[in-house]
Amino acid sequence: MNITQEKINDLNAVVKIKISPEDYTEKVDKSIKEQAKKANLPGFRKGMVPAAHIKKMYGRSILVEEINNLLSETLNKHLTDNKVEILGQPLPVMDDTKEFKWDGTDEFDFDYELGLAPAVGLEVTSKDKFTEYKVKADEETLASRIKNIRRSYGKMTNPEVSAEDDVLYAELTQLSADGSVFEGGISATGSIRLDQVTDKKILKSLVGLKKDDVVELDVPKAFDKNEVIIAKLLNISEEDAKDLQSKFTVSVKNVNRLEEADLNQEFFDKIFGEGVVTDEAGFTAKITEEVEGMFQQDADRKLQNDMYTQLIEGVNIELPDAFLRKWLKATNEKLTDEELEQGYDDFAKNLKWTLIENKLIKDNNIEIKYEDVFETAKQRLDAQFRMYSPAPMPEDQLAQYTATFLKEKDNANRIFDEVKAIKVFDYIKSVATLDQKEIAYNKFIELK
Repeated sequence: MNITQEKINDLNAVVKIKISPEDYTEKVDKSIKEQAKKANLPGFRKGMVPAAHIKKMYGRSILVEEINNLLSETLNKHLTDNKVEILGQPLPVMDDTKEFKWDGTDEFDFDYELGLAPAVGLEVTSKDKFTEYKVKADEETLASRIKNIRRSYGKMTNPEVSAEDDVLYAELTQLSADGSVFEGGISATGSIRLDQVTDKKILKSLVGLKKDDVVELDVPKAFDKNEVIIAKLLNISEEDAKDLQSKFTVSVKNVNRLEEADLNQEFFDKIFGEGVVTDEAGFTAKITEEVEGMFQQDADRKLQNDMYTQLIEGVNIELPDAFLRKWLKATNEKLTDEELEQGYDDFAKNLKWTLIENKLIKDNNIEIKYEDVFETAKQRLDAQFRMYSPAPMPEDQLAQYTATFLKEKDNANRIFDEVKAIKVFDYIKSVATLDQKEIAYNKFIELK
């Protein structure tokens, strides 16, 4: 067997593999004998089928399988032994002029295209500068969070007159352009959440309503043509809601109000555990800590995005673009040329970042351990559960959920990639210059 590699340029190469009968005959014969021992064919006792019969019936397919195995092993060994770093996977070069007999006497020649990983000339130093934001809760955002928590633990009441945060339970009937009832039009009973009404003038017209009041409502205008909200309210498809232009009569059947829970010890214990918080000041401090913790995640993501963008733009990385386009098409049969062109730039950018990550990990001996992956997965699951209940889940139960979650290969790979990114970003932060800056959340979101 002979294998050679021809370098086309710094980013492309071709591997040529020549296989002679002496390279595969022994493997094929062994495989035929093993098949004979296992075969269960009519006219023969199990395990007593002559090897010659198996060769006659299945010799060609066995030969093809063994050649493919030999090619894969040889190619992988060549890349490993010679430390050839590639992008994507080797692509076989199709040659319609070659014809093989597949009778055990052929000498096979196969060529494979390689996309070579480029050298990455990158070193992060203190000369690399980034802004690290410390996001503080502004009064409006904090008040909104406190209000939502109190309402989630509050009770439902039915006031006589509606206010801005109430819900109107009502019958809605579609109107024609002239204001008459649209015969055969939409008729539905639903809940109108006044906190979802974006038009201030319309909102004002819905405040102060009582049971049995009837008003006219421009539904698309009221909800700023939000098809999700409109579809749910009128019990129609989002597609129909998107094209809706009609006004409706609203006949109020009830006014519902979710009263905020009292700031008492029972409420504090229910959220944080017995005795953890004992007064309103402690409650506000806890919520502030929670809110700013969530804000900090946003700030960390912005810092990471700034690092990602600056480092990619600051280093010249050439890719074997023609090969990669061919590889993407070969491994994604349903990918159209248009989809390939639309998505290739993002693919190339992410691939460049992966090369940067790998270089920083290799050059700086960055380790990624299972316990890091487990802890990160646990934190992500804990954050999801807290969206539904502020009370923390017991540690042993959370650990069980995490272990089950990581048994799914896709979940484990996703968290591994996240930990890998975190480790790399942590390294960059440790050597780059970070300009720390406090900013209110309502100002921070303007930066995104």
